[in-house]
Amino acid sequence: MSSLSRELVFLILQFLDEEKFKETVHKLEQESGFYFNMKYFEDEVINGNWDEVERYLGGFTKVDDNRYSMKIFFEIRKQKYLEALDKHDRSKAVEILVKDLKVFASFNEELFKEITQLLTLENFRENEQLSKYGDTKSARAIMLVELKKLIEANPLFRDKLQFPNLKSSRLRTLINQSLNWQHQLCKNPRPNPDIKTLFVDHSCGQPNGARAPSPANNPLLGSIPKPGGFPQLGAHGPFQPAPTPVAPLAGWMSNPPAVTHPAVSGGAIGFGTPTNPAAMLKHPRTPSAANPSMDYPSGDSDHVSKRPRPVGLSEEVNLPVNMMPVTYPQSHSYPQDDFHKAVARTLSQGSAPMSMDFHPVQQTLLLVGTNVGDIGLWDVGTKERLVVRNFKVWELGKCSMALQAALVKDPTVSVNRIIWSPDGTLFGVAYSRHIVQIYSYHGGDDIRQHLEIDAHVGGVNDIAFAHPNKQLCIITCGDDKTIKVWEATSGTKQFTFEGHEAPVYSVCPHYKENIQFIFSTALDGKIKAWLYDNLGSRVDYDAPGHWCTTMAYSADGSRLFSCGTSKDGESHLVEWNESEGAVKRTYQGFRKRSMGVVQFDTTRNRFLAAGDEFVIKIWDMDNTSLLTTIEADGGLPASPRIRFNKEGTLLAVSTVDNGIKVLANADGVRLLRTLENRSFDASRSASETVTKPLINPLTAAAAAAAAAAAATSSGTAAPSSITAMNGDNRSMVDVKPRIADESMDKSKVWKLMEITDTAQCRSLKLGDSIRTAKISRLIYTNSGVAILALASNAVHLLWKWPRNERNSTGKATASVSPQLWQPPSGILMTNDTIDNSPDEAVHCFALSKNDSYVMSASGGKISLFNMMTFKTMTTFMPPPPAATFLAFHPQDNNIIAIGMDDSTIQIYNVRIDEVKSKLRGHSKKITGLAFSNVLNVLVSSGADAQVIY
Repeated sequence: MSSLSRELVFLILQFLDEEKFKETVHKLEQESGFYFNMKYFEDEVINGNWDEVERYLGGFTKVDDNRYSMKIFFEIRKQKYLEALDKHDRSKAVEILVKDLKVFASFNEELFKEITQLLTLENFRENEQLSKYGDTKSARAIMLVELKKLIEANPLFRDKLQFPNLKSSRLRTLINQSLNWQHQLCKNPRPNPDIKTLFVDHSCGQPNGARAPSPANNPLLGSIPKPGGFPQLGAHGPFQPAPTPVAPLAGWMSNPPAVTHPAVSGGAIGFGTPTNPAAMLKHPRTPSAANPSMDYPSGDSDHVSKRPRPVGLSEEVNLPVNMMPVTYPQSHSYPQDDFHKAVARTLSQGSAPMSMDFHPVQQTLLLVGTNVGDIGLWDVGTKERLVVRNFKVWELGKCSMALQAALVKDPTVSVNRIIWSPDGTLFGVAYSRHIVQIYSYHGGDDIRQHLEIDAHVGGVNDIAFAHPNKQLCIITCGDDKTIKVWEATSGTKQFTFEGHEAPVYSVCPHYKENIQFIFSTALDGKIKAWLYDNLGSRVDYDAPGHWCTTMAYSADGSRLFSCGTSKDGESHLVEWNESEGAVKRTYQGFRKRSMGVVQFDTTRNRFLAAGDEFVIKIWDMDNTSLLTTIEADGGLPASPRIRFNKEGTLLAVSTVDNGIKVLANADGVRLLRTLENRSFDASRSASETVTKPLINPLTAAAAAAAAAAAATSSGTAAPSSITAMNGDNRSMVDVKPRIADESMDKSKVWKLMEITDTAQCRSLKLGDSIRTAKISRLIYTNSGVAILALASNAVHLLWKWPRNERNSTGKATASVSPQLWQPPSGILMTNDTIDNSPDEAVHCFALSKNDSYVMSASGGKISLFNMMTFKTMTTFMPPPPAATFLAFHPQDNNIIAIGMDDSTIQIYNVRIDEVKSKLRGHSKKITGLAFSNVLNVLVSSGADAQVIY
């Protein structure tokens, strides 16, 4: 929908509100998805109209859109469930549990089990977490506070919480102006025209050939504007239909054109519309830039305009069940930590980089293709070039005569594009001469030849990977004006798309729901779209600049951008309206004549970057003004090549001296420092093995773990508490949190198992691709599905047992090897250390009861980590004294006992950042702490051989 059509919806909403069509107003709000009426939503929540609450929300978001949406729906359905229990309506509660809450079981199975157990209680307030639950009215009010915060933080509601600041009766005013204009164009305008319909244009009848004077003060029409004040009637009016309308993407999928490649200039591009053509309009994923105010501000409206609260939340979320606060990224502030200002690495490639790509999983592996056909693979963390390959045709005899003749005439070849496959097991190289080469990657420096395809006549300008029909394919485009699709295993050609009238410059495969498609751009500035069939292009549209243009989606696939440079050097960076095929916003900040073709990239669903004028220019996606520039300490070419890694922590930039600078934000700097420490520890460990035998602590620990697994398999796992379903957020801000309270463990009945023979034990070696030298601490998680270790370099390692046919429970077992696990961000949980000598420190950690958090120390500050994201949530208590032992209170995870190397024990409250008491009695450092699960007792041991409780 174009911006003018969108504004028309707002005008209709204002009109309906003024005319008191209340139900229709909210129906249009929900169906258009343009404006979320918080006042209406609040009223429905307070009144407990849960079906309407979810229906209204459904126009803006779905349960699984993101973590905020999931938590919004969870809170609503949980409240509905508790109200049914409070009314002792068990059948209704069971219905809600099965129909509404079961969807969350796949995200947090233990939480769902705990919620289910509430059915067994006479009064759910017997559950400790719900003991403070009041009456229904107060509970709804408390929940509403949480919901408003989540909605304001949810990016899908961005710019949808405020209504444009309109003058009252704006639509009536525009209609009057139109009627005045029509009356002005009458051949015989009457002084008091009788306008009875808006369905047809107004025209005054001819009064006996006499021309009557124009009306001056008609109460319906108002004053008549001057003739020059109106535009001429024609095809350029704001709401005129296009001369040749085109159906959205779903439409041209189901009704393909009869011709092979129709030229359509006036219709919508239809960027990935789902099967239901209206769905993309109902649930737009791209926020608008409308000027907001809170409600419909009109003359007879009771709503009061107000500024919305900022998105960032500093206060805690104090709901009866969810004790963990939710922290959200600031939408309108830009901490310097967000920007890649630090030059963390300088790599010497030897020839000019033309294309770069980071590995999709291993965040520090960088592929580089150069202007002389070389390819390189760098480990940015260790600054090591793992692979270098010079250009060579693998099987020249199988290549076309045209390629052989071209290579004889001019053997110089350049890399036009190099790219990883989505899972990082393959990478493709597109060369300036005919061919693409596909390599398979097996870790480290192990790359192997996989496919060589003589793909195009002339240069291969771009290459990409896609999964049409659940099959990995390679997409190429070239100077021969075609796009081709190849099967990635055998190299068999599946499709050839013809229709461009100039060399095809770039391809951008994507999918929307169940529709797979490809955008292509050509050197004549044409954009076309293709389905995986032989029915031709569905779109023919002009790109800004009309020359070299590339297209890319944001990381979440919801927003489409393009960047192009014209032959005159004018560069254009724009965002597209997916449903209309029109430019939605144009970003400012380019000079009139760029000195090369500008490359761009997107990161973190928030920023755009482009290399221009010897710097990197950065924009916020929601703001057309240039945000900042990065000089990278100089040495950049006029139009540097750039590439972000997947998590947006590193940015690779080409330099004038045939090198690469790797820039890092704060998270990237921490990641690289961690890898440096790991490399240092590995080399140090290798030197130590020369003088003393190396005992593999993992093998020994695994043998003990296997024996422990046999014992725990007879025990009963404690139920996890009801906690907030916060999920992962890689841009979470570091704050002092309040940990979710967890219910006290129920007593377990253990079966004593005597191990008298080695045959009763099975050993299992835990794989460690990180090459850790020594394990200092090792424990099972409380759930029995993982092992957590703390290494001598202050890095935590987590092995998880997969749930599969050989291990249906997913529990720890010696018959199946666990997998070393890391979150997609690649972040490591690394403790603070002192003087870079963690080997000499006392290492200690403690897990919360539901394995959600780990408290840990390695001689430096104590760190609190989120076990799902590995994010450092807070650090506290810098030494001296240093922590030597940690223990969570069994009933309140906000209370921690900390043993110190000065022989004291500190009882610390994380939530308020305060030491509640300090216990003395030992004369040497604390070596052990244990809370009783039943008694209000803490037992301690020290290096002075004393046990105190």
